[in-house]
Amino acid sequence: MKRETQNILLILLGGALLKITINGDYLRYVKPAQQPWIIAGGAVMVTLGAIAIARDLLAARAAAVVSGDVHAHEHNTRSAWLLMVPVLAVFLVAPPALGADSVTRTEARAPQSASASNAAAFPPLPAGDVVPLEVNEFVSRAGWDKSGSLNGRTVRLSGFVVHNEGNTMLARMVIGCCAADAFPITVRLVGQDVAGFRDDTWLEVTGTVVPGTAVRENSYMPDLTLTSVRQVPAPKDPYEY
Repeated sequence: MKRETQNILLILLGGALLKITINGDYLRYVKPAQQPWIIAGGAVMVTLGAIAIARDLLAARAAAVVSGDVHAHEHNTRSAWLLMVPVLAVFLVAPPALGADSVTRTEARAPQSASASNAAAFPPLPAGDVVPLEVNEFVSRAGWDKSGSLNGRTVRLSGFVVHNEGNTMLARMVIGCCAADAFPITVRLVGQDVAGFRDDTWLEVTGTVVPGTAVRENSYMPDLTLTSVRQVPAPKDPYEY
């Protein structure tokens, strides 16, 4: 690969990192805490690439003046830019976040914080007719909270729809660092007909846990008896942590 192509590719990669950080697409890959590092990495790559290109252009022009051929380098530079057009398209089109397909291909499991302590102490739920919870916390309490803090309480959860083996589930992907280590957390929806919602449709639901349904045999997937269901837009940050 020519130096011109290498330098342009460096700028494109850096520019792609800056773009996904500015528009929020980086949340499809890493935790929000990684944002400063992505910005810094993208800025460094763009700066290094620009400096290298400017240095090479000055050196080539000086050499061309000496040899009497002032057009040769300009032609090569234009060719390098044309070679980068397909690369530009690849790096600037962000793929979707992990969804239903990842859930069906990856076994759901109890949240790591809960499984590590086995009988973790959970604080009481806040007062209120409806308690908003992350799916991660709901599954943790359903499977591991011996005090039964969820029993009889109406909770509000949001996630995307997954159909698998005759069940309709509400799911979220949980990541520790980045999307590469993601694993699914799922809740089986019962009590209302929600089979008509397509995979990856985002829902906000309210309901009550069916005690004793989150067990090892079903990968700690509790049942939620629904009281309300509504379709919502996908959040900017689709993951839980």
